[in-house]
Amino acid sequence: METSPKPKFSDRFVSVAGRIGAEVHLQSLRDTFSILMPFFVLAGLGTLLNSVLFPVIFKGDTLVQIQTWGGLINNATLNICGLLVAPICAYTLAQHKGFSNPIGAAAVAIGALITFMPLTNQIIPTGATKAVSIAGAVMYTDLGTQSMFAGVIVGLLVTELFMTLANNKHLQINLGENVPPQVGKSFAGMIPTILTISICALLSALMLVFLNKDLITLIATFIQEPLRRINTSLPGYLLIFSLGNLLFTFGIHQAVIFGTVLEPLLIVNINENAAAFAKGVLPPNILTKPFVTVFAQMGGSGCTIALLLAILIFSRYTPSRRIGALSFAPGIFNINEPLIYGFPIVFNLPMMIPFVGVPFVLSILGYALTAMGWVSRTVVFIPWMTPPLISGYLATGGDWRAVVIQIVFIALATAMYLPFLKISDRVTQKQAEASADQTVA
Repeated sequence: METSPKPKFSDRFVSVAGRIGAEVHLQSLRDTFSILMPFFVLAGLGTLLNSVLFPVIFKGDTLVQIQTWGGLINNATLNICGLLVAPICAYTLAQHKGFSNPIGAAAVAIGALITFMPLTNQIIPTGATKAVSIAGAVMYTDLGTQSMFAGVIVGLLVTELFMTLANNKHLQINLGENVPPQVGKSFAGMIPTILTISICALLSALMLVFLNKDLITLIATFIQEPLRRINTSLPGYLLIFSLGNLLFTFGIHQAVIFGTVLEPLLIVNINENAAAFAKGVLPPNILTKPFVTVFAQMGGSGCTIALLLAILIFSRYTPSRRIGALSFAPGIFNINEPLIYGFPIVFNLPMMIPFVGVPFVLSILGYALTAMGWVSRTVVFIPWMTPPLISGYLATGGDWRAVVIQIVFIALATAMYLPFLKISDRVTQKQAEASADQTVA
């Protein structure tokens, strides 16, 4: 009796990674930040114009008046990103779970997030030196990047509670079939909505009374900031980022790890940098989402713009050159799936090594150069498809040194890819010849 062979470690690894990537809450989180991406790009554009372009064109009171535009853009994007995250996260989770009223879940998430905010705030009036306590106001500091992680938690956990209650038939008010569908959904979800927000308000009240802290502050202090310090430290970043690239070489998209574990925290970092840059102070963070685009993902994951150059300049293997030529145009805009699956890099051992190793090395070098002040910190949220060289200039707020460093990095990465490319070409050519010999035989 034949026994089936045990699955290889790589097969088990890919299977586990695939199941993790398909987890509904992680999918909802990735979808949320994909939907919010235009807001962050707009925030970056506002910061770039306000802090780089407008000061060159305008002066004095005119500059201040023109910069009002950027301030309003900032309020509509960065300063309410926590408030945006909660309902979008709730909506995408409800959709993924097939819930019949996702817009109702989004509305409940907004209400729930507001219940967790402080009842009073300390502010310093314009022209004053001492803070005063005010009530009846929601602060941008409680709606912005500080509450982003709270928005994720509320969007996921509160939505789960709401859907559980809403799916209980004993809690539904059924008006029959002779009413408009939206009216029927509203009444069906009335008791679950009341219960969900009431439970959140009770939990918030207990924290305010006994801990003298609101949930936004607690999450930011004890969850978001420690997690961000670990994951966006250089060792934490390198581990998570490299693991994401490794997964890509097994056919699992890099966003499975990077997009859920690291990217939200890097977005918080770039939002903080943009706010600091707008105030004219030193941005606090080196590792941000644009840092990855500028230094470690030129041409896409694996910094494959360098591999394309190595193929087109040095490779003499015709199939490789054809794939390189076809992949070059999208590669300029950091779209490298044709190269990853067509060259391929997936399950190609010689290419797996530089695909993981090159971004690892460039990240360390980029971090070191930034820390030493040889290049400005990234302060503008740029679209991920921004071509290399342009991306460095824009992301750093117009620092030409970033462009020079990108050119040097591309040359270095090309040299690192080249020996592995030659090995891959030889292996592929031998496999093709062996396959042709078997066909003739």
